[in-house]
Amino acid sequence: MLNQVVLVGRLTENPTVVETESGKKYTTVNLAVQRAFKNTEGIYETDFIRCVLWNGVAANTSEFCHAGDILGIKGRLQNRSYETEDKEIKYITEVIAERVTFLSSGNKDKVKEQTKSKN
Repeated sequence: MLNQVVLVGRLTENPTVVETESGKKYTTVNLAVQRAFKNTEGIYETDFIRCVLWNGVAANTSEFCHAGDILGIKGRLQNRSYETEDKEIKYITEVIAERVTFLSSGNKDKVKEQTKSKN
């Protein structure tokens, strides 16, 4: 079986690293990925895809990338759910990044590719 996703898109906002109670670092980014075809009105639509980056990948992406930069992300899809205060169950599908490639960034002299650290 295979669960693999490859995306190329633009960051919609600056990444910010958060630390969990156990000390692991992560950042959640939204990647704007333009579709390869036009809709019936002749416009390219864009999908906004939630991606989670962990540890060193999260730290480097937060340090070197900003809104509008183009990233390549290779990872896997993950589904999860949570319960709201109103006892409603919400479901989320997100990409867990395993590899991030900085395709355009203001810091071109810095490291271009990061590989996922063990969680």
